[in-house]
Amino acid sequence: MTAMPICATCGTQYAQPRPDCPICEDERQYVPPGGQQWTDLAGVRADGRTALIREQGEVLGIGSEPRFAIGQRALLLRTEAGNVLWDCVSYLDDEIIGTINDLGGLIGIAISHPHYYTTMVEWARTFDVPVHLHANDQQWIGRPDPSIRLWEGTTSELAPGLTLINLGVHFAGGTVLHWDHGEGKLFTGDIVQVIPDREHVAFMYSYPNLIPERPSVVRRAAEILEPYRFDALYGAWWDTVIPTGAHEIIQRSAARYLRFASAD
Repeated sequence: MTAMPICATCGTQYAQPRPDCPICEDERQYVPPGGQQWTDLAGVRADGRTALIREQGEVLGIGSEPRFAIGQRALLLRTEAGNVLWDCVSYLDDEIIGTINDLGGLIGIAISHPHYYTTMVEWARTFDVPVHLHANDQQWIGRPDPSIRLWEGTTSELAPGLTLINLGVHFAGGTVLHWDHGEGKLFTGDIVQVIPDREHVAFMYSYPNLIPERPSVVRRAAEILEPYRFDALYGAWWDTVIPTGAHEIIQRSAARYLRFASAD
């Protein structure tokens, strides 16, 4: 059986070999100047790449070193209902599998948007759990599988205290995850992007191509998040964490964005 191809630029796994990666052909991503490049899971595991696992209390970061494709890390949320994987990475090896199983396995996987779909079906089958994706992004699924559960609307309860929220930023199905625990935590991928000053966040339609998000979408996202209680925000990459004041930062950043977007 031919190994399932993985796009080397975005990390998405497809069910069959193909000449193009639709996710990279889309205006929110890109095909490198050297053209489309492919690998597979064995190739991702090669080249001296190893698991990178970092403890952050009740949140565990999972990725690889050196980085692959976009370079995001997944997050393991250790909740009272069980462990949930937020977002996904292409890299998966025995060390990651063993660490997660030692912690009690998973009860589910949820992903913010198609750039992080990666090898989600490999993860789902390995841990025998469903993957929760918003139905608005169904067209971007590269490897259909019964483990994929599509949800619709603005919110969906993933588990007690865990709520998926569709903001529609970046992608129509762009989703964040709210954890109603302690002071509250919001997990955003780059649907809400943590930026260097940690005093603001950003909202973009395309990050690599610098296309701003539509003001109406940003306004709606801020309105949807306003009633939720959270203090910390976890972004898509290592150390992109706002430890406190995240709710006010999002609202302030959205207001600033809308001021500039409507300026002459």
